[in-house]
Amino acid sequence: MSLTKQDVENIAHLARLAIDETDIPSYANNLSSILELVEQMNAIDTAGVEPMAHPLDAVQRLRKDEVTERDQRELFQQVAPLTEAGLYLVPKVIE
Repeated sequence: MSLTKQDVENIAHLARLAIDETDIPSYANNLSSILELVEQMNAIDTAGVEPMAHPLDAVQRLRKDEVTERDQRELFQQVAPLTEAGLYLVPKVIE
């Protein structure tokens, strides 16, 4: 698929980009190459291929979900002006 000067100008307008008139042929060439690559990828039969989260099929090492700090909520809320049922009360700022 080959893009014309008008196509590039329309794309630039939609993207709200200002481009030089002299750069339009190179943009058209580069965008056309990208679209050709997409067409090639769409032509490949992927019916039996399972989707992967990572191209290398890597597994992430995870640590155990353990509590490493003690609960200090009561200590922190002692200095708060207003609290209720473990929550901080603040003045209403939006009407």
